[in-house]
Amino acid sequence: MTERALRLGTRRSKLAMAQSGQVAEKVRQLTGRPVELVEITTYGDISREHLAQIGGTGVFVAALREALVRGEVDFAVHSLKDLPTAQPEELVLAAVPEREDPRDVLIARDGLTFAELPDGARVGTGSPRRMAQLNAYARSHGMTIQTVPIRGNIDTRIGYVHKGELDAVVLAAAGLSRIGRTGEVTDFLSVDTVLPAPGQGALAIECAAHNASLAAALAELDDPYTRAAVTAERSLLAALEAGCSAPVGALADLLADGQIVKEMRLCGVVGTTDGSTLVQLSTTGPVPETETQAMALGRELAVEMLAKGAAGLMGERAL
Repeated sequence: MTERALRLGTRRSKLAMAQSGQVAEKVRQLTGRPVELVEITTYGDISREHLAQIGGTGVFVAALREALVRGEVDFAVHSLKDLPTAQPEELVLAAVPEREDPRDVLIARDGLTFAELPDGARVGTGSPRRMAQLNAYARSHGMTIQTVPIRGNIDTRIGYVHKGELDAVVLAAAGLSRIGRTGEVTDFLSVDTVLPAPGQGALAIECAAHNASLAAALAELDDPYTRAAVTAERSLLAALEAGCSAPVGALADLLADGQIVKEMRLCGVVGTTDGSTLVQLSTTGPVPETETQAMALGRELAVEMLAKGAAGLMGERAL
């Protein structure tokens, strides 16, 4: 008798379907069981409001998590940056696979890089984090840009540039890579210019906590370095008490001496969306070997950032 198909809950967007399909193929290979995609519409997909106004992180996740708890799907794939920092007891983060490129990228008219944008260029993004850092970079380099809030899927966003409504849009490199559209990028933004969202480029595979055998199978897809990095980033975010609407960027990366990984560096930034004030700090420590150690790294940096005035910048959070 063949085992029944595993049901993978996914959002309906082209990007979500692509990344869920890639995970489904790996789970098929691991378990020898068929995997079917179950499309679930989330509030974040149907609302036309700006993310900051509808609750930021979590709006794309809640419906998937409810389907998991009700047993309508066996596991779900999320973009990790969409996941709220609090983990519900009835669900387990079974795997964080190896991360894609965490950087943000620019898709601009006429193949322009960020530094080549004309004065007054209109740059579209739905992210206060990106606005804060792009505006700060422009200020410090004598450029003037206008950041324009936009929503929509990748096609919609790139369409603003093709139609001439915007000079450029900023997107995540990982999303474009997963749908095979990296060729349209005109500039990869250095993490020294724009720190990504905590967890950007990584996926989260979640299942019910009581389904121990499935959790153990999915755990084969886990990448310990990626998990340590995103745990540190998300711990920083949680300690700063930042929702998606508070402009927080964070990236943990590994510092290697030749082939030997020696340390993990965690960088964090929080700022006002106009870029007039940024608090940007980093800390370096041994590569965390436990979740507790990774979380401690994030909390330590958050304490330093709060001491440097980050708390005063968090007032922009949408209530």
